[in-house]
Amino acid sequence: MSEAYSAALTLLMLSAVCAGAARGQEPPKDFVRLADLAPGIKQDIRYAGADNFMGRPVPGYVAPQCWLRREVAEALAAAQREAEQDGLGLIVYDCYRPQKATKAFIAWAQDSSDQAMKPIYYPNVDKTALFELGYIAKASAHSTGLAVDLGIVGLDFGTPFDLFDAASATDNPDIEAAARANRVKLFALMQRHGFSNLPQEWWHFALEGVKDAPPWDFDVKE
Repeated sequence: MSEAYSAALTLLMLSAVCAGAARGQEPPKDFVRLADLAPGIKQDIRYAGADNFMGRPVPGYVAPQCWLRREVAEALAAAQREAEQDGLGLIVYDCYRPQKATKAFIAWAQDSSDQAMKPIYYPNVDKTALFELGYIAKASAHSTGLAVDLGIVGLDFGTPFDLFDAASATDNPDIEAAARANRVKLFALMQRHGFSNLPQEWWHFALEGVKDAPPWDFDVKE
């Protein structure tokens, strides 16, 4: 084999590897941007900025964009249409989540020196217990594109998104009556469109009945 041929073959192989890596960073064909199916749903993707429990952008969130499996986005679009009939609208805080983000959460939880956001997001909880208490999952449904964190624009739910506290439990009896009613409203709306709720978090819902939904690690981009 000539040196020129060997060099060309090596270059071809490297190009193939790079192309494969690039494809691995692209959303799978069954993922869509929520904005393309339901542009009326507001987006406030917290992990793409500093307004979150880490206090900084989370790895994997290159852009503040909501990506989901198509069936999830379609179900949310239907929920939005129903909400609009009552003069309301949805707002999403987190959608698909790269696995690298969860790894960053784990590393953050193990860093006892980083307590910058404790007064805002976990004032009554030791950060090392957040996984055990179910507030953060080491294998999150968000990474499959089936889960979404959301609320209804302008309504009070008793606690803000991502407050890791007993008060954030969907059925917490100690919050104000109006906030409880708003949680019931959101729960019922999402349930009618095929979603189930995580009891610890009034904002977390996952679409039921979808099989063969593996986790992914592509970056959240525009």
